[in-house]
Amino acid sequence: MPTYTGISSEAFRHPLDREAEQALRSVPGFDLIASKFVEFVYERPQFVYLMGNSIQVGPRQYASIYHIFRECVQSLDVFPEPGLFVSQNPSVNSYALGQNQPYVVLNTGLLDLLNEAELTAVLAHELGHIKCGHPTLNQMAMWAMNFASTIGELTFGLGNVVSSGLIYAFYEWRRKAELSADRAALLATDDLNNVMNSMMKLAGVSSKYASECSLTEFIRQSDNYQDLDRDNLNQVYKFLLYNGGQGVMLSHPFPVERLRYLRDWASSEEYRQIKLGNYRRATSEGAVDVNAQTPESAEAQRLRRQIEELQQEIDRRKSRQS
Repeated sequence: MPTYTGISSEAFRHPLDREAEQALRSVPGFDLIASKFVEFVYERPQFVYLMGNSIQVGPRQYASIYHIFRECVQSLDVFPEPGLFVSQNPSVNSYALGQNQPYVVLNTGLLDLLNEAELTAVLAHELGHIKCGHPTLNQMAMWAMNFASTIGELTFGLGNVVSSGLIYAFYEWRRKAELSADRAALLATDDLNNVMNSMMKLAGVSSKYASECSLTEFIRQSDNYQDLDRDNLNQVYKFLLYNGGQGVMLSHPFPVERLRYLRDWASSEEYRQIKLGNYRRATSEGAVDVNAQTPESAEAQRLRRQIEELQQEIDRRKSRQS
């Protein structure tokens, strides 16, 4: 497994991730969410829950998984070493949380489906989130949505904020953040097919019928999906599907889209230079300053306008119903 000593997350961070974060920070209400998140400290109870209700991975507990994890930590130069937990959950999923005490959680459903090479890609993906500082914003998003929906503005003053365009900005950023983490997976594994296989399995591979699934066909499906954009109406449908068109906001891009983004990067000069050791370096990473201010790019402005237009449409529909 290659090692990228001193690598900065900015060396591989996807520009759409960076721009979506800029757009998120510019949405009215973000500063309030940030201040309330810091005030009520969402991170610690989640860690306590995992310590009490899951298995902490180490040299003598899930030793083979810990060995893979340690190799990924060293490959991406993540410091300090995050924690790793296995949760009894049939859902094929994994996630990274925590700022001061970052950790990765693997569901048993994921472990039952993936081989070691694919698990390596998933672990590197989650470590990519930590390297980029994504868990802080991700936890802010979950905290704001959960608490505001259950308790409302009476206690925290968040009801109106979460019903605004901020929720769309959070989800837009979460989807784009996955593209950076996918790049981390490719860097650590140095095997595009393994990363794509893990995406295919997450999309819909059954353990029983895995031998009947073809990565070649899944790549072809990805190409066909892009061809749908030739019809403008399909582009509208895609936007609506991501943003609650089926009753739920999507936190991840469709696997076939992630496949396309990663294949493009794998053949890029940027990726080649990183492999040669020519990359941006940093002394320490893994945290996002919630008060950081960055100039708004053209893409960030576009995303902000989309969010504003979406909110205006919601307001119009509400006024018609009342």
